[in-house]
Formats: sequence, C-alpha cells, structure tokens
Amino acid sequence: MVFRRRKLKLTTDRLLLRAPVHSDFRAWVKLRSDNRDFLTPWDPVWSKDHLTRKSFTNRVYWSNRAITTGTALPLFVFWAETNTLVGAVTLDNIRYGPMQTGTLGYWMGQEHTRQGIMSEAIGTVVDHAFHALDLSRIEAACLPENNASRGLLESSGFKYEGVAQSYLQINGRWRTHVLYAMLRHDRRGKTEAGSD
Repeated sequence: MVFRRRKLKLTTDRLLLRAPVHSDFRAWVKLRSDNRDFLTPWDPVWSKDHLTRKSFTNRVYWSNRAITTGTALPLFVFWAETNTLVGAVTLDNIRYGPMQTGTLGYWMGQEHTRQGIMSEAIGTVVDHAFHALDLSRIEAACLPENNASRGLLESSGFKYEGVAQSYLQINGRWRTHVLYAMLRHDRRGKTEAGSD
C-alpha cells in the first residue's frame, strides 16, 4: 500500500497530526531537550547526535519513505490552534497479508500531559489504521512500572495481553515490557478463508 506524504494530515477539534518536516527541527529540539529528564527513563538511549540537525534530517527522510512505502506512520502531534508541537505518535512495523497489524509508540512533553491529548491522538491514529489502512490489530508495549502509559492504553481501548521478557533496550538496559493490543471489532475471529 502506498500513501502520499503531503496529503496525510489527521485532525481532531484540538489536534493536527502530520509527518515531520524540516522546518519542525527547532520546535522538536526544544521539546525533546526541555523534557530530557521526563523522557529518557522510558526511551532507548539517545545517540550522541540525537538532537542535531543531521539526525533530525534523517528522521524526516525516514518518515517520508516509511509513509510512502506503507511500513510506518510517524506523525508529530500539534495543538491545531497554535501549531505548537506537543509530542509524536508512530504506527510502526506495519505488516499486511495475513497479519494486517502495526505497533504503536508515542511520547509527549511533560507540560502537555493530563489533558487528553495523547488519548485523542491515539484514537485518531487507530481509527485511521483500521479504516484507511485496513489493519486488523494494533499492538503496543510499555514498561510495567509506567502507570501513566498503561492507563493511557487501557483507557484508549487496548487490552492487556501479557509480558515480553527483555523486549526492548530502554535507558541502556534490556527491559521486560507489558503487551497490549486493540483489535478491529468487525474482524474478531472472522476470516475470508473458506467462505465460498
């Protein structure tokens, strides 16, 4: 499945979700650097060049390629009224065929938490994934002690599925994660196989 990057904008009453562009660099660096202490306990280790223009340029190019090829949907989240960057949500590892699934990830600045922003952004991305991308399952994972993220996933309709040992390197260590998933309701247990 191929998508047009420039056309892809998801909106709600309060939010605009779109692919990153080169002119987002300063806002992204400020949000990430201002929230380093808030984000790094939950993130893979930031590379030495994480906040550089070159690294951001690579991120923009990767985002464009991923959206065009349909392998990922990396979106920045903005307050629509002020065009203020507040975080990001990515649907990655998109797989078609018998799986029709993707993996959800997200982050936001601490000053924007507890306002329903990420819940709204996740709902918008999930709706797009199920209806525009025709996916059947969205997966997500977080650290067991990340109560805010677990609460966000559960309140967004994700169901707890179990534990994955040494799932991902976070803050320099292999860490066990709890796994969540949301299924498209009209496809639960259904298949087109054998429907002659």
